[in-house]
Amino acid sequence: MARADVLVIDDWAMGPITDAERRDLLEVLEDRCGTLSTIMTSQLSHKRWHEHLNEPTHAEAICDRIIHNAHKVVLKGPSKRKPEEQESDK
Repeated sequence: MARADVLVIDDWAMGPITDAERRDLLEVLEDRCGTLSTIMTSQLSHKRWHEHLNEPTHAEAICDRIIHNAHKVVLKGPSKRKPEEQESDK
């Protein structure tokens, strides 16, 4: 994962994170930092990632490598996963 040109982490922070997962994530992000692209999607606001990581030292290091040089895209509006209302239902 550390060597892929683009790493996509989809649905980040959907559940609790273990100590081992937190350490692995930091290691991968450290290897990629400043050289390769990482895309993360999450339902959880990036402002709450530090809290989600639940360990101050690792949280600071991980968030520093992800958030501070990121291009943030916030999507608004209804879910695109819900079926569209059919014309006959209007």
